[in-house]
Amino acid sequence: MANKASALGLITVAYVVCVAAGLAALVNLNMVEPWNAFIADVVATVVIFGFSLAFRNSSFYDAYWSVIPPLLALWWFAHRAPDIDTTRAWLVIALVWLWAIRLTANWATFWEGLSHEDWRYPLVRSRAGKYGVLADFAGIHLFPTIQVFLGCLPIYAVMTRGTAPLGTLDIIAAIVTFGAIAIELIADLQLHAFIKTRKPGTFITSGLWAWSRHPNYFGEVSFWWGLMLFGVAVAPDQWWVYTGAAAMALMFQFASIPLMDERSAERRPAYREHMRKVSALVPWPPKK
Repeated sequence: MANKASALGLITVAYVVCVAAGLAALVNLNMVEPWNAFIADVVATVVIFGFSLAFRNSSFYDAYWSVIPPLLALWWFAHRAPDIDTTRAWLVIALVWLWAIRLTANWATFWEGLSHEDWRYPLVRSRAGKYGVLADFAGIHLFPTIQVFLGCLPIYAVMTRGTAPLGTLDIIAAIVTFGAIAIELIADLQLHAFIKTRKPGTFITSGLWAWSRHPNYFGEVSFWWGLMLFGVAVAPDQWWVYTGAAAMALMFQFASIPLMDERSAERRPAYREHMRKVSALVPWPPKK
C-alpha cells in the first residue's frame, strides 16, 4: 500500500506539472479557440510522455483520458459566449465532472502501481521495433489525446453556440450521458466483484456481461455520443460536433474490442464460444 501511495503521489505531481504546462500555453498562445486549447492539450501530453519515458511506464498516461475533459469544460465555460444558456452549460459540466471523477477513481482504486503497465503498451512498442519510442508517443499518448479532444468539441459548441433554451434533444442527451455513466459504473462493479472470486480459466458471464462482452466499453462510447447530442442541439450544422463520437465508436469496435477478445481467447479456450453467443458491444440477448 505504501508503494502504491507513493506511485499515486508521483502521478499527481506529473499531472500538476502537465496541467500547469498546458495552462501556460493557453495563457500565452495567441490563437483562436479551440485551437489554443488543442495545442495546450498536446503540450500537456508531451509532459506526461516525458514522465512515461523517465519512469519507463506508459501507464502514466492512463488517467489523462478522464482528467483533461473536465478542465477543458471549465476553461471553455470561463471563456463562453455572453448569451449562451448557462443551465445547459452547467448541466454538461456536471455530467462531464461526474464521469471524470468516477472513471479516475476507478482507475486509481484498481491500478497496481508503477510495477504495473497496461499489457497493450509493450505490445505497441514491440510491434514498432526500432521505432518503439515513436509508436509509444504517437499511438499511446498523442492519438488518444486527439481523439478525446474531438470528443470534447460538443462541449465547446455548448459554451459558444448554445444560445437557445433547453429543449427535448438536451433532455435526451442528458439521459443518454447519465445512463452511460451508470452503465460503466455497474459494469465495473460487477467485473471487480467477479475478479475477487475468479477461478483460473473463467471469465465473467453474469449481469451486464451476459448481454455484452464489453458493457464498460458500451458505456464509454455512449457517454461520448451523449455529449455529441448536446453539440447537435446547439450546432447541428457544424460537422465537427460529430467527429469525436464517431471516432470513439470506430476505435472501440475495430481496435480495442478485437485486441481484448483475442487476448481473452488465447488465455481462455471457452471464450471463443462466448464470442459466438454474446454481442461484442451493444447489450443484446445472447444467442442460444
